[in-house]
Amino acid sequence: MDKVKLIIDSGSNDRANENLTVVPLTMTIAGKDFVDDENLDINEFISSMEKNTEEGKTSCPSINEWLEALKGTKFAIMMTITSGLSGSFSSAFQAKQIYEKDHPDSHVIVIDSRTAGPEISVILEKIRELANSKIRFVDLEQKISDYKTHTHLLFVLKSLHNLALNGRVNMAVAKVAKVLNIDVVGTASEEGKLEPLAKVRGIKRAFKEVLKLMSEMKYKGGNLIIDHCKNEKDAESLKTKILALYPEAEIKIRSMRGLCTFYAEEGSLMVGFDDL
Repeated sequence: MDKVKLIIDSGSNDRANENLTVVPLTMTIAGKDFVDDENLDINEFISSMEKNTEEGKTSCPSINEWLEALKGTKFAIMMTITSGLSGSFSSAFQAKQIYEKDHPDSHVIVIDSRTAGPEISVILEKIRELANSKIRFVDLEQKISDYKTHTHLLFVLKSLHNLALNGRVNMAVAKVAKVLNIDVVGTASEEGKLEPLAKVRGIKRAFKEVLKLMSEMKYKGGNLIIDHCKNEKDAESLKTKILALYPEAEIKIRSMRGLCTFYAEEGSLMVGFDDL
């Protein structure tokens, strides 16, 4: 089988490289567009969100952008941020249909990750492993689907300001949470929605809740990714606490890109892992 091209959108927080193409989403704050690519000034973006007093919005990559990413490939796997937050999956799937019609010998798989950030990256690592194995391309989609049942996302939010502006939570609740130093701990549901699980006062209690949930989700100490929004200190602290319980864990810490920053905001953490 020819080499499989891997294509994702920027909702995973991955950066493009020679083995990965990243198609950017766009965030609009107070009428200004911020393209989630390598040129995004994350500090300017965060500042714009903090000053903003009206609903922002996100725009998924166009069909043409996905088609451009597919150009010249025979085998490709495209994965998007959850369809529960974005139309990226629908756009990518339409691009697949057009591309395969125009290139009858091509084969494209499109995956709705049903999640965001580091859990997408955990799935992506497995896709790389499967794509480089001797498994037939036609069998890859089911293998990926099976693996997704073993992956998880947890997040810690320190601000609800942008979620309140976008109607996800009550603004009064967001203001009270800020005053009382309340952190929201949550996960991605099976339907691909961001689902709050607990509200705790302070990061120490948030860490305790995260570790408890990881145990309930049957984490055994494998690969794990922590993404943060300008909060490397707490990411490192969480890494230390995880390693104290799971000494064999291989933990990677990364900075969030724009799309996850839009939803999670400054100070947030996202944790992706599997239970195998």
